[in-house]
Amino acid sequence: MRIRSNSTATRQTRSLYPVAHIIGLFVSALGIVMLAPAAVDLFSQHPDWQVFTISSAVTVFCGIAIVLATAGPFMALSVHQGFLLTTGVWLAAAVAGAVPLMFAELNLDFTDAFFEAMSGLTTTGSTVVSGLDQAPPGILLWRAILQWVGGIGFIVVGLAILPFLQVGGMQLFRLESSDKSEKAVPQAKRFALLLLSIYIGLSAACVVALMAAGMPPLASVIHAMATLSTGGFSTSDSSVGHFGSASIEWIIVVFMVLGSLPFLLYVRFVQGRPDLLFEDQQVRNFIRFLFIVIIALTAWMVLDQRMPPVEALRLVAFNVISVVTTTGFASTDYSRWGDPAIVVFFLLTFVGGCTGSTAGGLKAFRFDILRLALRIHVHRLIYPHGAFVAGYNGRKVTDDVFTGVLLFMGLYVITVAMVALLLGLMNLDLVTAITGAATAVGNVGPGLGPIIGPAGNFASLPGAAKWVLAIAMLLGRLELFTVLALLARGFWKQ
Repeated sequence: MRIRSNSTATRQTRSLYPVAHIIGLFVSALGIVMLAPAAVDLFSQHPDWQVFTISSAVTVFCGIAIVLATAGPFMALSVHQGFLLTTGVWLAAAVAGAVPLMFAELNLDFTDAFFEAMSGLTTTGSTVVSGLDQAPPGILLWRAILQWVGGIGFIVVGLAILPFLQVGGMQLFRLESSDKSEKAVPQAKRFALLLLSIYIGLSAACVVALMAAGMPPLASVIHAMATLSTGGFSTSDSSVGHFGSASIEWIIVVFMVLGSLPFLLYVRFVQGRPDLLFEDQQVRNFIRFLFIVIIALTAWMVLDQRMPPVEALRLVAFNVISVVTTTGFASTDYSRWGDPAIVVFFLLTFVGGCTGSTAGGLKAFRFDILRLALRIHVHRLIYPHGAFVAGYNGRKVTDDVFTGVLLFMGLYVITVAMVALLLGLMNLDLVTAITGAATAVGNVGPGLGPIIGPAGNFASLPGAAKWVLAIAMLLGRLELFTVLALLARGFWKQ
């Protein structure tokens, strides 16, 4: 029997202090943000303002207690701590975010509240709440805030942490910095502030555009938050289709696309390099893919469904972009468009947006890398002694990137299959199980079928199924390996 020394145990415990310290800071900040829906409910004279105020006080107290208990001089985070921090922040935030949902007018149990909070923070958009049209304004705003916070949080994770952890080929997107001096930290802070400013600016522009199109002010704020975060929570059970406005739908289309593009390129745009946004290989291929799918499906709707061309283009563009960018809004029940359309939408749930954006899914760059890998493999079959070098966005694609991407895509499919199997064992029908698994891991939102389709929600699913889906959302949002690494026995021996 191996006995761990007290000094070793103490050292390992103290290595968790920086992780817990940052989690405490994030939880405290989330508690402060709860005052926004409290103010909205107070202004609307809804009693839920008391729930949000008390929840805020409790959350801030817990967060500050963690911060004070773990205060101390900290070094730079290690890879080991990076894995813990990424998963820990999302879990702690989901628990904190669920508190007001349990005690507000919705009166959700912990399972439903945690599911809703996790869906928000992972920008999935699946919901267990019905009757949104009559829901308290504070609850509607809080759901949108969770998505907005989760969106900017994942941008930071995608730009700073996942490339550092080399998850799924993300090392291809490491930020370059030739300055290793004491100027590095101030530059990182300026970069973070610029990134946040762009995120807020795009959100504000979306609010203004939606209000100009006739959407009420609070609904505009909520939908702008859900759009830029590619989250998809709405203020109506009918989602965006409730407004019946082509102008609103086209505005949301534009900002859904903007939310699914790499935010690093927006930073470079503001810094005087607008050419990078238009020359980026991932962006060009992503926009090209959207264009091809929209035109093909629009033509099919016109020819087979006899839909007027302008209406077909609007409905197809909105719902295709919503699914591909993993936003999850719906302007109509596209599951009624026929079997070919259903198959297309199911396949689209696997695509996702660009890396470094708020979108989920497999990500566009991985399909580009897969295409490069297949091309090189075919060339090597034809020319066994040839030397082939692959490049992507001006960078050499090394073997570890190819390996990471292929392993990630394989694990992604296996994860969807395993989640679908678990859901099937809970007596869910085939369509609900498969599309529920795909939409949870891909952070898309609605599935297909009469239960969890665009016209339904997840409220009627068994409690165990909701926990499985909540975990699947976390796995998908944090790119699988980040969470699964914590399950390895060797991880906790370090």
